Amino acid sequence: MQSEGTIVGDESRSLQAARAGDDGAFRGLAVRHERELLVHCYRMLGSIEDAEDMVQETFLRAWRSLDTFQGRSTLRAWLYRIATNVSLDALAKRRRRSMPTDTNAPGDPRAPFAPPLPESPWLEPLPDALVDERPGLGPETRYEVRESVTLAFLTALQRLPGRQRAVLLLCDVLGWSARETADILEMSVASVTSSLQRARGAMKKLGAQPGSARKMPADAAHASLLTRYVQAWEAADTDSLVALLQEDAAMTMPPMPLWFRGRTAIGQFFQARLFAGDARGRYRLVATRANGCPAFALYQRDENGRYRPSSLQVLVLDGGLIAEMHSFLVSDERLFARFGTSPERDEPIH
Repeated sequence: MQSEGTIVGDESRSLQAARAGDDGAFRGLAVRHERELLVHCYRMLGSIEDAEDMVQETFLRAWRSLDTFQGRSTLRAWLYRIATNVSLDALAKRRRRSMPTDTNAPGDPRAPFAPPLPESPWLEPLPDALVDERPGLGPETRYEVRESVTLAFLTALQRLPGRQRAVLLLCDVLGWSARETADILEMSVASVTSSLQRARGAMKKLGAQPGSARKMPADAAHASLLTRYVQAWEAADTDSLVALLQEDAAMTMPPMPLWFRGRTAIGQFFQARLFAGDARGRYRLVATRANGCPAFALYQRDENGRYRPSSLQVLVLDGGLIAEMHSFLVSDERLFARFGTSPERDEPIH
């Protein structure tokens, strides 16, 4: 992390130009921090679409008030202050986001589907490519960074009051000191320390702390599991797919509130719905990563033989099996565009 008062070199010259009205110079400064601010706002709000709006609002406010920035802190810290406060303002006007497993009882795969909710309250998937993994991070630290965007961590995080959420992210995820966090949030150090203790206690009760939930992944074993997962989908083989699941595995399909628990229910759903009829070759999966987990862009063949975006699947692996399958159904092209996938692209499974 930059220390206080280190506005030097080209950043200082760009800042002077921006203060003189050069919006190109300001955009050049802002873009250096855009990705990490996007992930920060995403963690705060649980929505990448909302996070994109918050980052744009952050840069707009920063541009309009650039003459008030005196350089007593880093530009990065100043932008984090604005982004955090913009996100806190948004939280006061929005419903808490979660996952269907956190709010609804498991459903019956034989019952009629409930329609999607008109305003989705669910978390949205985040491409791993956006997560800030700075050069030089060791494997343990890199794993903790990815753990801080898992759906389980985010679901628990969304239960915290806004300021506790911000304090936990700034201190425990981003590594700001209590004093730096106090400056960002305009709180006292004592208030930050107290909020942090309460937030840590709440997250511990919910079993969600970065880096503490699971062991480091066994890459070779997981690669084999994921290969078999793709083969089961593309062969429309329910038995082979169910064999890859934990006995009490969960399957969700946001924005639908319906979800299923257990091999039997999930198998019944696949047999009756997704793999019904002559389904071999109906689906094509392209590997990617989301929320610190293996993921797949699922394409479904239409009546003209073309593969169309269907869902973005995020898999949680545990003990050599799939513990959770989260299928975010596609309503437009924006979701797959963020992941840069194509049904023709040959991606490695990882």
